Amino acid sequence: MSGSEAIRVGLIGSGFMGRSHAIAIRTAAAVFGLDRPLVLELLADVDAATAARAGKALGVARTTGDWQALIADANVDLVDITTPNKLHEPIAMAAIAARRPVYCEKPLAPDSPTAFRMARAAEAAGVPTFVGFNYLKNPLTRLAREIALSGEIGEVWSFRGIHAEDYMTDPQAPWTWRLDPTGGAGAVADLGSHIISMARYLVGDIASLSADLTTRMTERPTADGGRRRVEVDDEARALVRFANGATGTLEASWIATGRKMYLAFELTGSKGSICLNMERMNELKLHVRGSAAGRDGWVEIPAGPTHPDYAPFCPAPGHQLGFNEIKAIEVKAIAEALAGGLAFQPDFREAAMVQATVDAILLSGAERRWVDLAEVVP
Repeated sequence: MSGSEAIRVGLIGSGFMGRSHAIAIRTAAAVFGLDRPLVLELLADVDAATAARAGKALGVARTTGDWQALIADANVDLVDITTPNKLHEPIAMAAIAARRPVYCEKPLAPDSPTAFRMARAAEAAGVPTFVGFNYLKNPLTRLAREIALSGEIGEVWSFRGIHAEDYMTDPQAPWTWRLDPTGGAGAVADLGSHIISMARYLVGDIASLSADLTTRMTERPTADGGRRRVEVDDEARALVRFANGATGTLEASWIATGRKMYLAFELTGSKGSICLNMERMNELKLHVRGSAAGRDGWVEIPAGPTHPDYAPFCPAPGHQLGFNEIKAIEVKAIAEALAGGLAFQPDFREAAMVQATVDAILLSGAERRWVDLAEVVP
């Protein structure tokens, strides 16, 4: 993709993530001074009336109730998918067939065979792809990776990661699309995919794992007054071995009472450790061995303008970025990749590897054994 004009986005879906994408697209254009910013061109939703209401709320002039019409529209340069998970594949595959770059929310697909099929189709067509693991774009996540790769904390020995929230804690919370098994697994996919992507970003490929999954709420009320059986997990835990010899744990739960956005990790090395919790996403904690007696402990590093992509938002350290800002950083990276023909991570291939890890956790939990990732990578 070349030229100097804006990159026109066709946004499909206007729920929580659709709104987040719309905010991020506008924020990135305003903050980063991009040569080719993303702009909202067309919005599609489940029907024309819903799309029109969402368009008015999000400031998108053109709307449609037909996502296929959006993909076919000559004024759409990038297809942006924020629908329920099971719709990602048909929409993405249609966009790829039309040679449209695709920006898709995570998890990419209900299972790894589907995700790899999507990745291979995009690669064969030469279509750029982008997946919304936005917490990787937090400047302090990137600082943690820089520290780990530099050797400052020595050889990386272990990764302890968790993504826990409490939005499904109420047993009377209604059955929703998140519980639909045709859309994939439960907490391990919805939340676990984030911590899996974080582990891969900071440590590397996962070679094998042993997992346990639990469903606490075995049924949920439905809109018509009935009850429906729950077939996906509420909690998942896994012991993991990385290809480079590091070990670790992964945990996901959407019934963690009191937790709102507890995506956190501790990275331990032979010379030091790093901690970061996205509930306090502007505070990285670093410990390096060798302090004087009585001075040994953690140092807190606040996010500031010396960290990439912080300064355009604020010239002063410690003033904090939030969820929408790091989503805007993700959009900025997509715009730069499209404008310059650059690679972007995570793409569909990386998202498929994350999904393969989810599938390995499901297989291990079902068969009560260690699973090699090679068993689930098609």
